[in-house]
Amino acid sequence: MKSSTSGSGGNDDCVEVATTLGHVFLRDSKFPHPVLAFTHTAWGAFLETHS
Repeated sequence: MKSSTSGSGGNDDCVEVATTLGHVFLRDSKFPHPVLAFTHTAWGAFLETHS
């Protein structure tokens, strides 16, 4: 599993993303539950729609 954290603006708002062979997982680093799970296909569609 690979994980990364991203935040900006110095306000400590971060989102963590982790990938496995079958899924992409997304969560708020301050409130780790719930976790959103996407297939790689769904994650790609999400990124296309929100870029």
